Amino acid sequence: MLKGFKDFLFRGNLVDLAVAVAIGTAFTALVAAFTEYIVNPILATVGGKSGPGWSYTIFEDNPDTTLRFGDLIGALITFAITAAVIYFVLVVPMKKINDLRDRGKKAEAPAEVTPEDVALLREIRDLLAGQNPGGGATGASGSHAGPPA
Repeated sequence: MLKGFKDFLFRGNLVDLAVAVAIGTAFTALVAAFTEYIVNPILATVGGKSGPGWSYTIFEDNPDTTLRFGDLIGALITFAITAAVIYFVLVVPMKKINDLRDRGKKAEAPAEVTPEDVALLREIRDLLAGQNPGGGATGASGSHAGPPA
């Protein structure tokens, strides 16, 4: 059991995962900063991020009951930016790489091989047709015309 864990640790996947988490965390911070310092001021010009334009306080004497629609819109924009970058930077190139790899596999695939029993049946059919050049099957149904005359 410990050998399997050791193999997992040193296989390289753990390092790849750690790098991915670190880059993901940095990217999340970058997008959050973009939303906070670029998107939210733009939202504030058309109604306010958390101000009276895009929020509603249920109980005036309790600020914890304020519904902040501007903050929700900012979070949705952050999500959309993150999803778009992940899609265009990771998903699209990986799909193209997989498509190219699949094309290579299809090109390398050998031609379809006829099973041995089918090949033998065809050979028998050809031999029988060669023995009886005037008779044989009539029509597409493969029924015989009758006994030879």
